[in-house]
Amino acid sequence: MAADLSEYQATQKMNAGFWKLVGIPARGAELHKALREGVPYVVYKQLVSVAGLEHQELARYLVIPPATLRRRAKAGKFKVEESDRLYRFAEVLKAAIDLFEGDRERAVHWLSNPVRGLGDRRPVDMLATSAEVEAVLDLIGRLEHGVFA
Repeated sequence: MAADLSEYQATQKMNAGFWKLVGIPARGAELHKALREGVPYVVYKQLVSVAGLEHQELARYLVIPPATLRRRAKAGKFKVEESDRLYRFAEVLKAAIDLFEGDRERAVHWLSNPVRGLGDRRPVDMLATSAEVEAVLDLIGRLEHGVFA
């Protein structure tokens, strides 16, 4: 039982570190409030950095047109729907990094290439809707547990 508790605490610490790094609360009321109020533009810049992507590349994955991205940079925060998409990307990125045991480069490579378990679609092309994100997270969960069917 003690081993389970220490493993859980270590996982929670690692999770908190990722969310703190990108600037989004990990869960709960703080997360809900941040998404409703609109996450700061700096979160976008942090996600670009953590994922090792180009600014416009992440915008494409999040379905945010370049002009809109410029307006959000000027305003300093995103609207609710855009904030939710940023959170969904962060959630998928975190899960992929965990799948590859902390190797961000391999995680981003996996996210950027067609995956058989997703009908040969790229996970980054499945971020626009919550149903698609759920499918990606479900596949990652199955891969972590060795369930390939």
